[in-house]
Amino acid sequence: MEQLLPQQLKALAAACPAPLYLVGGFVRDFLRQKVAPMPDFDLASPLSEEEFIAVAQGLGFCVLSVFRGMGTVKLKDGQGTGYEFTRFRTDLYERGMHAPTAVAFTTDIEVDARRRDFCANAVYYDIAAGRFVDPLGGIQDIRRGVLRTVDDANKVFGEDGLRLMRLARQTAETGFSPDEACLAGARANAALIRDIVPERVFHELDLLLHADEKGGEPYRGLCILRESTVLAHIMPELWAGNGMPQRSDFHNYDVLEHSFRCVKYAAPAIRFAALLHDVGKPLCQLRDGNVYAHAEEGARLARDVLTRLKAPKKLIAETETLTRLHIRLAVMTREQKLRRMSVEYAPLLPALLALFQADHSACKDDLAPSPAVVRWQALLAKMKAEGAPRTLKELKVDGNALQRAGVPPRRTGEALHALLLYAAEDGARNCEKKLLARAKKYFTDQGERTP
Repeated sequence: MEQLLPQQLKALAAACPAPLYLVGGFVRDFLRQKVAPMPDFDLASPLSEEEFIAVAQGLGFCVLSVFRGMGTVKLKDGQGTGYEFTRFRTDLYERGMHAPTAVAFTTDIEVDARRRDFCANAVYYDIAAGRFVDPLGGIQDIRRGVLRTVDDANKVFGEDGLRLMRLARQTAETGFSPDEACLAGARANAALIRDIVPERVFHELDLLLHADEKGGEPYRGLCILRESTVLAHIMPELWAGNGMPQRSDFHNYDVLEHSFRCVKYAAPAIRFAALLHDVGKPLCQLRDGNVYAHAEEGARLARDVLTRLKAPKKLIAETETLTRLHIRLAVMTREQKLRRMSVEYAPLLPALLALFQADHSACKDDLAPSPAVVRWQALLAKMKAEGAPRTLKELKVDGNALQRAGVPPRRTGEALHALLLYAAEDGARNCEKKLLARAKKYFTDQGERTP
């Protein structure tokens, strides 16, 4: 452990008049031998924040912010490494709310440990003494790969609804499993997730869907959201697919399990699209008796879900488009139409192909190339070989050339786009002479017609 700690942190611990501890995820991950490349350093001590600040500033630490009511100090050392110090305390909550309504400070490490969520996160490391302090048996839980609440599970989840999401996310990141009491407590308090602000829920879900970046597995976390029924409260549209059967010749799984497995096989950039790509199926089945329109309805629902969770606008737009196109561009048969689509959706095409593959693999756990991906890759290779452009950069004319040929400036953008689609259909058309001739025919003042 000592080799992983910054020198300034060790000097700070040595200078403190009371023990300074590391606690939380860094200690847990060290004990399971999976420390992140850029870990979070959470510090705890019976020292007051004023005593701690005085020592830290004397050693050259920069104090970034102080929250005296919570006994918390954020700071960084001379190398830019960040730390969060929190004085030993106990918290009082209003049922379900994330922020405590009252705080009482203490010098008792076990009292501090019991304000946390899981015993695996309540192991302390005394930096100066070089020893672990384990008030609640968390080391044994880490060795067994278990998440056990620090107190009665109903109390722990009832105090802070965000812990419901943290349970699923930490399951995904660590590979640990909640014990029976923990999962039962989460299930009994699942509705409390509605009291948590959407931004915090989205943040935890985003971390869960990228748990593999910490050596974990997003699929495990999604299963906990299902087993705890928390998913029913944060994404009821997706939850509606739980137990909804699909055609056995195409699918081994119900709609929700298929969606989870799509995430399992998906690239990191498309995890939300993988999760929500079939969200329209339950609605369409109930309304129409079939799922033919599920991509279009799913795009609308995906937008609604992510908007409700206050997701970034770019993610909302991309997920909506990928959901809408995941069937249309996968089964379309006419090559000329696909060529034009390769231009219209050029920036999103890599993500679409990744979604096609994940969707295919999730049907029957089939890792063979998706037929849709094979077809698209063959078409893109053919277009490249014949010089068919997919971007304006690849088009053999530019706006200046069009204006010299008589295309008015007000129509230059329109003309370039039309010519790009025209040349994409046949690479032989992508030559300056043919393109300028077409531009003169359709886009000059003398012949303003639609090509």
